[in-house]
Amino acid sequence: MNLRFLRLWTGAVALAAVAVIVLSAPVHAQDARNGEIQSSESGTLVWSEQAASWVSPQAFWVSYAESNGGKFWGRSFTYPAYNEVSEHDTLLIENASGVCLMYFFHERWRRAQDVRRWDPQFNELGGCPYVFD
Repeated sequence: MNLRFLRLWTGAVALAAVAVIVLSAPVHAQDARNGEIQSSESGTLVWSEQAASWVSPQAFWVSYAESNGGKFWGRSFTYPAYNEVSEHDTLLIENASGVCLMYFFHERWRRAQDVRRWDPQFNELGGCPYVFD
């Protein structure tokens, strides 16, 4: 092997190692966007601009619901009476798999994620995959 080839090969290996480290590093707060999900062995966290920190999905939902402007109906296994809800109301609906934040929008209940467009992984959290069953 000549010296030039060895230097190129060593440089390429070093660059690849840096890329692996950077790509596997956790998302830092300054790089995160509101509603972004980060999962690890210790659990699932969501970046909350309001709290300026990583919080649990349920804490993120409650914080959003309480500051959204519509009525927050709390947590329930049943939906409130249709004639009592208004546009932008929110509800943590509970089912056997967990809870999911629902948002009353355009005259019907929708998953909040479907209206707000946070991280797509929200649709797979807790009871969200089963709210329409």
